[in-house]
Amino acid sequence: MRRIITATVQNRSGVLNRVTGLMQKRQFNIESISVGRTETEGISKMTFVVEVQDNQKLEQLTKQLNKQIDVLKVSDITDKAIVARELALIKVVSSGQLRNELQGIIEPFRASIIDVSKDSLSVQVTGKPEKIEALIELLRPYGIKELARTGMTAFLRGHQPQVTELNSYSLLK
Repeated sequence: MRRIITATVQNRSGVLNRVTGLMQKRQFNIESISVGRTETEGISKMTFVVEVQDNQKLEQLTKQLNKQIDVLKVSDITDKAIVARELALIKVVSSGQLRNELQGIIEPFRASIIDVSKDSLSVQVTGKPEKIEALIELLRPYGIKELARTGMTAFLRGHQPQVTELNSYSLLK
């Protein structure tokens, strides 16, 4: 089963290596990894997409990550309300005649052309991984020269108040 794991860590040399080394020793396949600084000085957030066989292996992974000295917090956010995005840069074979056709393909994806040369076109797209996959599949017949993806980055949505009970009011006493 595919899981999205976030880890809040100290921003120090070697932390990424220790965390990925731990996953490698335990034979977890990392599908994607995204790491960056947070709003707090000296703290980074890692987002992993990993393939895990069962809940026992998932629990083992989170416990092992929590034991790491520089790891402050580990969360499995897969089944929670999250905001998740990915960035892809796609270089497509393009001649002058195809540019309008390619523009018509990328426009519905809210993607943008970031570079044009005489024989290629570079596109930037952000969104959910499914959206990026769909655009890549549409561009594949034109010839993808180069592709770079950031991997998923995600966090929990803001707290939304839940209406659990409606108060009843009456004008009659």
